[in-house]
Order: sequence, then C-alpha cells, then structure tokens
Amino acid sequence: MDNRLFFPATQRNKKAIAALLSKTLPEIGVTLEIASGSGEHAVFFQKELKGTTWQSSDPNPTFRKSIKSWIKFEGLEKRMPYPLNIDVEERPWNLSSLGNRKINAIVCINMVHISQWKCTKALIEESSKTLQSGSPLILYGPFKINGKHTSKSNKLFDASLKSQDPNWGIRDLEEINNLALVNGFNLPKLFEMPKNNYSLVYNKVGRDI
Repeated sequence: MDNRLFFPATQRNKKAIAALLSKTLPEIGVTLEIASGSGEHAVFFQKELKGTTWQSSDPNPTFRKSIKSWIKFEGLEKRMPYPLNIDVEERPWNLSSLGNRKINAIVCINMVHISQWKCTKALIEESSKTLQSGSPLILYGPFKINGKHTSKSNKLFDASLKSQDPNWGIRDLEEINNLALVNGFNLPKLFEMPKNNYSLVYNKVGRDI
C-alpha cells in the first residue's frame, strides 16, 4: 500500500537544506532526524549524502507509514533504516534498535515553532546526552533575532501559529542559544536560508554531560 504523504514546503526547501547539510554533517556516520514528518526530506537527503545513514523518526504513526512508503518507493531499503518512534518528551529516547551504532549528528527541521517550548527543551537536553563531543545539532526554521521577527511574513506566520495553539510560535534565537549553552553546546553557526528561514548549527563541546 502506498502511504506516501506530500508536503509542498518540503519540495521547496529540500535542495537548499541538503546543500547546507553537505557542508556541516560528518562525511560518514549516522544522522538522526527528529520529527521527520512525511519522509520526503529523509529520502532526498539519503540519496544526496552518500556517506550518511539517515535515521528518520516521528511519533506520529501515520507519518512513519509515509516514511516507510517513501523508502520503498525510492528503493532505499538496503541503505536506509525504517523510522524510529521517537517523541522528544519521552526520555531517554529509545535508540535500542541502532545496536552499537553511534549517532554522529542530529537534525530537526521545522519542529521548534510548531510545538511547545518544553519540546525544544527536551530536544536539546536529550541531544546533548546522545551526541559525542564535536558532533553537530542542526535546527532549521524561522527564528526571531534579538526578540524581533526578521520579516513581516514571519510576524504574520507567528500570529497564525499562536491562533492555533498559544504555546506555539517562532522562538527567539537567544533563548535557544542559552538553552544550548547550558547543555554543553557552543554558540551556533548561523546560516540564512530561503523564505526567511535559518539553519542553526551547534556543536557539542567539552565533556559529555
């Protein structure tokens, strides 16, 4: 059965994100994607990033079915594992199916603004426990800088998000940075992306906590 879902935004930004990942991810290793959604990003990145094993995840069973269908549709069963059932708030994350394989990077695309702040907190805290020193945590999406929106469209988008759930909304970069610093990450490299989005590339530093 074909359970593939199609998200238009994914098709618009996947090439730009893949180009960024090709410069910031380890050349070889396992990348864990949190909140993979439809799986369109996941299969595209697996094809583009030859040395990477892309491990998708999502707590939504409908999305996990879509990801599996995309993996089969693209003929990636031998290269790409099926998605994990990871809810960022259910800790520790269940990574037992990975066996002895280490997570070399964590990527999270467009989750922070459509979830509660406690989800971002859980994401960064658990990423710190999962990653080794030097490994990247990469966040993608719209962010406020110095408490201000970077565009009128982002301000309108933020209002729309809050109308759906008052706990949602575009987060302030400084708040995320403060949380990351407390959890053993450095200040991020900030990359401007299309449509008023950013990629934040943190790296785990110092001792593992």
